Amino acid sequence: MPLLKAKDLRAMRPEDVRAKFKELSDELMHERGVAAMGGAPASPGKIRALRTNIARIHTVMLEQERASKAASEKAGPKKAWSGKKGKMRAVKKEEKK
Repeated sequence: MPLLKAKDLRAMRPEDVRAKFKELSDELMHERGVAAMGGAPASPGKIRALRTNIARIHTVMLEQERASKAASEKAGPKKAWSGKKGKMRAVKKEEKK
């Protein structure tokens, strides 16, 4: 099983990435079941490669989620800083003296 590259995953549509994630998760579950039953795996490194691919896909999915969240926050109105926090600290320091 070849390792998926993050560059290729980022080029895919989000629906395709989720489908690939589900496919690899199901395959990993199957391979773990075979190993638990005492069967010899066809390829000893397959479980490790599956886990690596799943982690890479999960990372790309989180990046896409954070990017979409950041884009929606930039579109919203910004709050003006009132400066009250600094004034309150100055008042508290004077009270302690």
